[in-house]
Amino acid sequence: IENICDQACQYHFWSVCVNSCHVSLCKEKLQGCGVKVCSVVGFPLGAMSTAAKAFEASRAIADGASEIDMVINVGFVKSKKIAAVRTDIKAVLDACADVALKVIIETGLLSDEQKILCCEICRDLGVSFVKTSTGFGHGGATVDDVMLMRKTVGPDIGVKASGGVRSLKTAIEMIEAGATRLGTSSGVAIVEEEALQSGAGV
Repeated sequence: IENICDQACQYHFWSVCVNSCHVSLCKEKLQGCGVKVCSVVGFPLGAMSTAAKAFEASRAIADGASEIDMVINVGFVKSKKIAAVRTDIKAVLDACADVALKVIIETGLLSDEQKILCCEICRDLGVSFVKTSTGFGHGGATVDDVMLMRKTVGPDIGVKASGGVRSLKTAIEMIEAGATRLGTSSGVAIVEEEALQSGAGV
């Protein structure tokens, strides 16, 4: 975790994304370098109670998180419990107050119709971002999913491509498809690849 923080500062990444038990450590390590701390809620299955998710978000923010990524309840989506999906997201959004909330819809497990429905709920609630994947589910970010999500949420909500973004080529494809943020464990390799191609030092 400390190494991730050091790399984030060195390469000027937007944030580090960690489980809530590491938020306090990351907040301390990143002090003064401009990198944010993002924490995940209901990760990676999204099947926790709504109250537990809201509390986890509140606790992570109290510990120093300045962004929250939550996983939707995929089972609720597939069971067509749409009101419960909305309530789940809204409770975490309320707990976040003015802290950015990114909603992970786990695209690899959903039909296009379900992806659109989830994005519409997020758009109507006014979350900060919709996000493709946890990286733990079936499949990761795809160009088609990013394009679909961008089309659905419109220009004012962020789209985060996450899961399987491991190369500069893939990163560029996701950005061109409409992603405004990339979630990746290969950030250093991507930045270094770009520097080599451009002939610039890292």
